[in-house]
Amino acid sequence: MSRRNAGLADVASDLNSAAIHLLRGLRATDRGAGLTPARLSALSVIVFGGPCTLGRLAKAEDVAGPTMSRIVDGLVELGLAVRNPHPDGANMVLIAPTAAGAEVMNRARQARLDVIVTALRRLPVADRRAIVAAASALHTLADDVARSS
Repeated sequence: MSRRNAGLADVASDLNSAAIHLLRGLRATDRGAGLTPARLSALSVIVFGGPCTLGRLAKAEDVAGPTMSRIVDGLVELGLAVRNPHPDGANMVLIAPTAAGAEVMNRARQARLDVIVTALRRLPVADRRAIVAAASALHTLADDVARSS
């Protein structure tokens, strides 16, 4: 491995570790929403991404259709999502959040943001500035990784 690639491999390892630790650290906050991780994640897709078909939701969450159907059943039973007829076909439905579902998701999102902001405030100013400077590039990196998966 070239010296340059070894450096990038080290950065990739550090980013991977940091992402895993950040998400693990947010699990307790997510539990406060009162939903399973799968339900909370699916609800996030339809609240922030808009209504979508069951197939698109399953693809976004990287699960099989029957699994997503059970997740959506749970959200519907809780009054957090609805199945609406799809305008393009009688056999298709659009999964959409209810007002209660959007409220749950927005509260869960704000709880995560509050935890992250609190942690950022505890960092030295130089570290905070580095994270702020890197945020846009991290989005670009995440989009590129998602496209190549």
